[in-house]
Amino acid sequence: MSKNNQNTGNPLSFIKEDAGHLLREGQFGAILAGAGEGKTSFLMHLALDNLLSGKNVLHICLGQPVKKVCLWYEEVLHRISDQYELNNTNVMWEMILPHRFIMTFNVEDFSVKRLEERLNDLTEQGVFFPQAVLLDGLPFNETVRESLSELKEMSRKHGFRVWFTVTTHREDKVEQPDDIPSPISYMSDLFDVIVQLKPVGREISVQLIKGQKADKVPPLILDPATQLIKNREQ
Repeated sequence: MSKNNQNTGNPLSFIKEDAGHLLREGQFGAILAGAGEGKTSFLMHLALDNLLSGKNVLHICLGQPVKKVCLWYEEVLHRISDQYELNNTNVMWEMILPHRFIMTFNVEDFSVKRLEERLNDLTEQGVFFPQAVLLDGLPFNETVRESLSELKEMSRKHGFRVWFTVTTHREDKVEQPDDIPSPISYMSDLFDVIVQLKPVGREISVQLIKGQKADKVPPLILDPATQLIKNREQ
């Protein structure tokens, strides 16, 4: 998952280009899935991939305590270590901690203005300068576009990329010919990369439905038993 672990066959290589991650500064990515279908697990993979590459990650979680988010990281890292038979989990954990900062908000209290105030407190004191931001739990309703536009401007100002989780529902209709579900279809122009997790039989298929490499993605699945991403042939 990092430059020191290229032999692990990192399945997340599909979201990278030769020059780095597919998302650039000021760009948005979205992870779409139904409730309980792996959005947070996929987000953890993205976070760890960035962290183990030495990038600073700000993880924003709405409606969950910091302690629970920390446990997610530990659990996913240990599962990845078991999957790839790594013996340096403690070393990787020590690599991660200086590059990770977790913020939590109540859903009803979150706003881009409040986020920027807290972020300015960190940057002005030299405490933390995020390169990637993960936002888990933002409700994608009819009013969210304004907040996304404000956050887009903030991401450009501070020079970070943002990944979101987006909950889809079975009754959601596809409104655009590119098969982007309706919770995000009306604002898909704000997103540069969209990944959809979709149950197929007993597996959860990982599909890149918007992005520069959408036609070159290898067949990936999220294993429901372990909540880990892997190549289908593994």
